[in-house]
Parts: sequence; C-alpha cells; structure tokens
Amino acid sequence: MTHLKVWDPFVRFFHWSVVALFTANSLFVDDDGALHQWFGYAIGALVLVRILWGIVGPHYARFRSFPPSPAGIRGQLTDIATGRPRIHAGHTPLGALMIYNLLLTLLVIVISGYLMTTDAFWGTEWTEGLHEAAVTWAEISVLAHVAAVLFESVRIRVNLPRAMVTGYKKLPER
Repeated sequence: MTHLKVWDPFVRFFHWSVVALFTANSLFVDDDGALHQWFGYAIGALVLVRILWGIVGPHYARFRSFPPSPAGIRGQLTDIATGRPRIHAGHTPLGALMIYNLLLTLLVIVISGYLMTTDAFWGTEWTEGLHEAAVTWAEISVLAHVAAVLFESVRIRVNLPRAMVTGYKKLPER
C-alpha cells in the first residue's frame, strides 16, 4: 500500500465544518432564528475561502487538478460499468462534478438566504422559493455524494471517508 497525502488540513476543515453547519441548519436550528443566519454566513465565508484555496492552495486542492470533463466522466462511468477499478489520487471526474455542484449550490443558498433579509427582497416569494429549492437540491446532492463515496470505497478498495479525516489515501500498489 502507498500512503499518499491528498487532503490538506484546510480542505478537511472546510469539508467537516460545512457538514456540521449545513446539518445543523437543515435539521436542528430554527429557520427564522439568528443562529440560522450566522451559520449560513459561516458557510458562505467557508465557500469563498475554499474558492480562493482552489486557486492558490496545494495541488489536490486546486480546481485545475480536477477539471470536470465529459470525457473523464464517460471514462469513469465506463470503468464503473465494466468493473475496472481505476484509482484517482485526488477527485474522480464524477467527484469533481459533485464538488462544483455543491459549491455552486451552497453559494445559491447563501445568497438567496441573505437576499431574504434585505429590504429589497423581504417577503418576495421567488427568493424563498429559490432558497428552499437550493436546500432541497443540496440535500439530494449530499445523499448522492455519501452514497457515491461509499460505493467507490468498496468498488476500488480505498477508504475514502478515512482519507477525508486523516488527509492520506492508502492506495494499492499498481
């Protein structure tokens, strides 16, 4: 087995902080309370820093190390369909697509949530509808993300959740 340092401390902090804050806001915190807003602002700040980190951070954190591409996605789907366990050091093509989806969705949630607190958009149905739709999409995406991580962990025999805790992927010898 090869131990490869993939996820730096900030990427792991970002991941687990967003998990905790989003879960709290979705399941435990009063939607109309100040804590809900502050958790939302914290998620927004984390996403903005993650975007910056995706430009200047270490190799596996940089967006250019995992550009989504139709060819990469087709290749990964073919690998899954044929049972070929191709291992990616960083994000897989489908994983990259999910990362971009979640970052964009979180931005939509934060911006629409903020707009709902402004005088210009207070009480407008479209902002609340957009916010709720984006939260629902995020929840669906999170479930798909967790299912995919578990599926891929079994399929390629690499403990992906552990890697997001420790920062290291244990990769089989090639």
